Amino acid sequence: MKKLLYYTLLILPLFVHAQSKNTAKRLLMVVSSYGKDSGTIRPGYEFDEFSQAYLIFKNNGLQIEVASPKGGPVEADNFNKDKAYNAALLADKVALSLLENTKTTASIDAKNYDAIYIVGGKGAMFDLPYDTSLQDIISDMYGKKETVIASVCHGPAAFVNVKHNNEFIIKDVEITAFCNAEEALFGKKWVPEFPFSLETKLTERGAIFKQNDFMLSEVAISGQFVTGQNPFSTTKSAEAVLTTLGITPQPRILYKDEKSIYLIDDLLKGIKTYSWAEKELAAHKDSYDIQIIAVYGYYKILAAETDTQALKAGIQLVELTNPHFFNEQLQLLLAKTYHKLGHKKAAKRILKELIAKELLIEEAQQLLKDIH
Repeated sequence: MKKLLYYTLLILPLFVHAQSKNTAKRLLMVVSSYGKDSGTIRPGYEFDEFSQAYLIFKNNGLQIEVASPKGGPVEADNFNKDKAYNAALLADKVALSLLENTKTTASIDAKNYDAIYIVGGKGAMFDLPYDTSLQDIISDMYGKKETVIASVCHGPAAFVNVKHNNEFIIKDVEITAFCNAEEALFGKKWVPEFPFSLETKLTERGAIFKQNDFMLSEVAISGQFVTGQNPFSTTKSAEAVLTTLGITPQPRILYKDEKSIYLIDDLLKGIKTYSWAEKELAAHKDSYDIQIIAVYGYYKILAAETDTQALKAGIQLVELTNPHFFNEQLQLLLAKTYHKLGHKKAAKRILKELIAKELLIEEAQQLLKDIH
């Protein structure tokens, strides 16, 4: 009896481990096969989006496989290898092997997966919507109501031609994706070659399009569907996949760019004040990507055109970063914007500072003359 008890105690943990392994949720990540030469010749998938989502799925126990229309190695657009999530992914031999040996979508049996997560990147616009094997996978998973169908950024392009029982599967579904406003600001190189406008096509297919301000995090959860608006929506969309599967995401430390985007969102929505943000950055500057906040202010000004409130919001974001980050072109834009709003004193102050630092002297002097 003692020997039986001994072997039972010895074997039981192995049995439990095997059981938990067998019951782990299985997820298929899909990336575009279109990319070539790091996106210079043809756009590919977004490495940032893949790495952030993959790490969340891996750290929460999902069994992950990766597929693409053509299979084999896939090429991402150029990316920053020093970002924390990209560095972690590049050190993960299993993940790199999955990207080097992606399965063909034609070889995938949808019934083997609990969820699908379609990674974005502009390459997704060129091959994913027309991959009939991927359409079959998505349609079959749509027919299994307990599965999760997810994507981020340009990933929802994979949905636009998918039907189930002769009806587009995204009809009356709340969806978000890289929106027209974001394309206008950040997609100038490839947008003229796109086969369609993603936001417009999703709406034409009957989707209820949801969006936040450009490049701010937004996730739509609607029935089986989980979608993220842009690269900064990746982590929240990946965690939403987990919760929809009934898994509580493991706690984690937010990345610097995440924290910065959330701070911007809170400021623009009035959830946090700029005086709070000044103190927060002064005390925890190293926890944020200050340049992201400054550049967001720059694009906020550009996108505002004649919208006074938006112009002021852009100015505030740039001014917020001034103690920690300096760029002469950004300062010149700040002076021009102050001048546009009739704040001559502020514009002159910035221009005189540029001249004193011997930066953009001609432009600064000309604008000073215009102000007088």
